Amino acid sequence: MDAMTLLHERSSMGKLMGPPPDAEQLEAMYQAALRAPDHKELRPWRFIEFSGEGLDRLGELFAEAEFREDPHAGDAVLEAARKKPKRAPMIIAVIAKVTPDDPKVPRVEQVISAGCAAHGILLAAHAQGLGAMWRTGKYAFDPTVRKGLGLAEDDELVAFLYLGQLGGRHRPLPQHDVADFVERWD
Repeated sequence: MDAMTLLHERSSMGKLMGPPPDAEQLEAMYQAALRAPDHKELRPWRFIEFSGEGLDRLGELFAEAEFREDPHAGDAVLEAARKKPKRAPMIIAVIAKVTPDDPKVPRVEQVISAGCAAHGILLAAHAQGLGAMWRTGKYAFDPTVRKGLGLAEDDELVAFLYLGQLGGRHRPLPQHDVADFVERWD
């Protein structure tokens, strides 16, 4: 797949199935992530892989977050939280490992760099015929989840990337008019 086709055709795939990406596919995805723009070579990112029992542990963390938010949450709510990670055979959490107080590389630039690393993973997954979905949601900002994943105070969880084999059809991609998004100063 040539680069322009990849950039124009990548789309999110919500229905994913096993097996998870193999070691060679993961290596290619991480190599793509590590090419993200990186001012001063801070490498402001880290990745946590969840598969197998790791998905169960992440689900328990989500359920704990639900319970801490609402101690009266019913079993159905807690069970739904536990099942969320099971929507894919693998999840990669992308964390912005922020170096605070760097006047040349502000916080926002470091977080965006980690976002670019996440996008690199999505592009590399698509290029290899895998399905992927970027999900964030409330758990990315939840203090229980942040603590459970070992995030430092200045870190940001920018993405939960759900990865696996294509489990459904691609939706037709909407076409957008570039003029709706571009302002030109000639």
